[in-house]
Amino acid sequence: MKVLCLGGAGRICREAVLDLVQYSSFEKITVADFNEEEGRKIVEWLNDPRVDFQKVDVRDREATVAQMKGYDIVMDGTTIKLNGLSTACIAEAGCHGINLNGFGEEEATDQTFRENGKTCVPGFGMTPGVTQMMAMHAASQLDSIESIRVSHGAFRPIAFSKSIAETTSYEYDPDLPGRVVYEDGEFVQVPPFARPREIQLPEPYGTTVQYIIPHAETRTLSKALAHKGVQLIEVRGTWPKKNMQLVRALYDWGILRNESIQVGGTEIGIMDCVSEYLFHSKEGTETELYGYALHVEVIGMKEGKRLQHTLTHTHPASDGSVPGWEGLRAYTRNVGIPMAVATEIIARGEVKHIGVITPEEAFSPAVIFAELEKRQIFIHEQIEELAGEPTMTESTVRA
Repeated sequence: MKVLCLGGAGRICREAVLDLVQYSSFEKITVADFNEEEGRKIVEWLNDPRVDFQKVDVRDREATVAQMKGYDIVMDGTTIKLNGLSTACIAEAGCHGINLNGFGEEEATDQTFRENGKTCVPGFGMTPGVTQMMAMHAASQLDSIESIRVSHGAFRPIAFSKSIAETTSYEYDPDLPGRVVYEDGEFVQVPPFARPREIQLPEPYGTTVQYIIPHAETRTLSKALAHKGVQLIEVRGTWPKKNMQLVRALYDWGILRNESIQVGGTEIGIMDCVSEYLFHSKEGTETELYGYALHVEVIGMKEGKRLQHTLTHTHPASDGSVPGWEGLRAYTRNVGIPMAVATEIIARGEVKHIGVITPEEAFSPAVIFAELEKRQIFIHEQIEELAGEPTMTESTVRA
């Protein structure tokens, strides 16, 4: 099997490539990136005969399609703005595909993937991705679903890469149409910073205030669990406290609208200017606490009892006590590893659906959880009866 790792020089995707080197059965692993200097550094860092480099520019569709042909799957770590272009190339090249973001432009290529008998799974990292697996695991134990609340804390600098700075401004864009909740059978649009809710994340993260964000889980879970009568789906997220303070100020002052201004005779979006500053500043590229924390709450009925399933996840600390998880890597490995796990599952032919499909259609939660556990990423589940005398059980989810 052969895999092309698009955007493989990025800070997150390189961790996915490392995981493929450490755990996968791919015979050829190609780091494909526009940044040739950084891409070749990654090849040198990985130091494995299966790994090589290709310079790729997804804006050149014809050339990119030609480069992709012959690979079994393309693991796409490019940015939100490029995912529409990159997925179109993957479909035309006749490869399987997977990416991290899953924001919707991939749907346009569904027919091409079907014609080629291939599978594309948009949005499989920690969130979206593992969060859907956690929700589906809980839902499988319930007869009907009342509500699903997906939450996460991404503890990383606000702009350690340009793609991360782009994600920040994207999720809180005042004009973004996809910031929705699912309520009583309808998708309801909400503004930035809507529906604040305190979420108790595992230590060392603690209690955080989180807000509705535009994520794929709202739509994919509403589809996957329609047969269980799900009434409410909300997806929330947070970043470090200082990050959230800044984003709130940028929103309150209208800067997130990214209106054009003139600087020295050059026209530039004001948010683009802020993002460029953050990318080159100490404040934008450092934070006090690194890592990732998921929290998924599913409430429903089982044999006449109203139950609440709360699933969380933990991983090695960022303090250097576990080699390879130091500092920022405690965040980037969390995001990259699930995509690598899913990449091999697809390439091995274990996903039977073709076309552009959701994580819920593609993967078994038990299989994903077992693979994550091999990498020291653990899923925990707590079950509480909400009616009558409270009873509680707690466990680590295992395959």
